Amino acid sequence: MGISKRNYITISIIVINVIYFLFLETHGGSTDTMVMLKYGAAFTTNIRSGEYYRLVTSMFMHFGIEHIVNNMMILVILGSKLEDIVGHIRFFIIYMLAGVFANIASDWVQSVSGDVAVSAGASGAIFGIVGALLYALLVNRGRIRDLSLYQIVVSLALMLYAGFRTTGVDNIAHVAGAISGFLLCLVLYLGGEKEECQA
Repeated sequence: MGISKRNYITISIIVINVIYFLFLETHGGSTDTMVMLKYGAAFTTNIRSGEYYRLVTSMFMHFGIEHIVNNMMILVILGSKLEDIVGHIRFFIIYMLAGVFANIASDWVQSVSGDVAVSAGASGAIFGIVGALLYALLVNRGRIRDLSLYQIVVSLALMLYAGFRTTGVDNIAHVAGAISGFLLCLVLYLGGEKEECQA
């Protein structure tokens, strides 16, 4: 079952991403690193200086049309499924915290390695969704409606593989997001039953 009006958290997140993208495009361009930095992208130097809001704002920013289209397509497909399974509030918590934890992990690795870069994107949170779906399927014996454990494992593997094969991708954020999503779902989702958008 695809996205519908009952998936209002997923839809709201997509709308915010699109609005922010249009704002960036009309204020210098989303592919301009300095513009992205000015309007909230993550950068270790700024975060370490106390601009912690970047851990959140960067989750709603994308470098170019291809970046946002790819992430929003995945969010439409997988975000709506997780929202149906765990409910609106728990979905929102998992999405936001997984994204923040992914950014914290990325910031820590960059500060230790000294290999810093301006970063942005919803992928840490999206990998959190995949990690959460993985846990939900495990506790529901590998299937919830039309979604199977095999599908999610293959999706996660392909997404990670694509990231490691591509330059300029924050793979630390991806891995940290997936792990965070799995652990957050472990804490928030009781499992054993298939919930229908319960908060």
